Amino acid sequence: MEVVLSSPRGFCAGVVRAIEVVDLCLERFGPPVYVKHQIVHNPFVVAELERKGAITVETVEEIPPGSLVVFSAHGSPPEDFQRAEQRGLKVIDAVCPLVTRVHNEAKKYHREGKKVLLVGHRGHQEVHGTMGQVPMTLIDDADGRDLPHWDSDTEVAVLTQTTLSVGDTASAIEDIKQRFPGAVVRSDICYATTNRQEAVTKMAVLVDLVLVIGAQNSSNCNRLREVAEARGVPAYLINGPEEIDPSWLEGRKKVGVTSGASTPEVLVESVIEALAPEKVTMLTGAEEDVSFTLPRELRQ
Repeated sequence: MEVVLSSPRGFCAGVVRAIEVVDLCLERFGPPVYVKHQIVHNPFVVAELERKGAITVETVEEIPPGSLVVFSAHGSPPEDFQRAEQRGLKVIDAVCPLVTRVHNEAKKYHREGKKVLLVGHRGHQEVHGTMGQVPMTLIDDADGRDLPHWDSDTEVAVLTQTTLSVGDTASAIEDIKQRFPGAVVRSDICYATTNRQEAVTKMAVLVDLVLVIGAQNSSNCNRLREVAEARGVPAYLINGPEEIDPSWLEGRKKVGVTSGASTPEVLVESVIEALAPEKVTMLTGAEEDVSFTLPRELRQ
């Protein structure tokens, strides 16, 4: 068997920053450090930080008054900050700067009097945080893309979740523009999501099976699986080697391996080791040199 390894894969700049924020908080302030929602959507990463003294919670109300809390990379609605202030919490916001950009766009277009549409997945933490910024309407593929019944000349601004399928999002935007021809459309899908999907598209034509390493609740990981499947290649999303079904590998000569933006490389290495291939081929892809500064509170 040959393993074909996709590139780029794994951690994006926003994930690196978020993990570093929690690590620095533990180092400088000592445990416990509370984290509202999983800092990134990967159980291995979350467990490693919890082993060091992080405590993951889903609501601000679970955090003892006066504690230190890190808000996750996905972004949080304003009411979470308000509740934190009421409880006397010290908040360090690890939201990805590219998600913050979407929040700022939403506020700008709302101030201009435009109706804001958000293309995203209902229930995802990033969508929850973005929709809390200003009044907006969610356009979710799961709802059959049911668009608002506004006049066609309504001033509309279209934003997107940063981790969507590039192809599906383009289709959704096309539907919106047919209904609202004057809509202002922002391209909010992040560089890492785009690059990883393009890499899987390139890899899919070379292999007869794709394994995406990452968590089931990771939006960008699920999109990578869907991209491979859309090219007619069987694809599976797994957390690690223990989830590989041997029947998947029967008769497979070339297995493609990639990972989502919140997946550590150690998990990719463990999958390759379990596959025990005769050969590993690394594909070349987009070069990534993006980095983000730390929150103000941690720059000293």
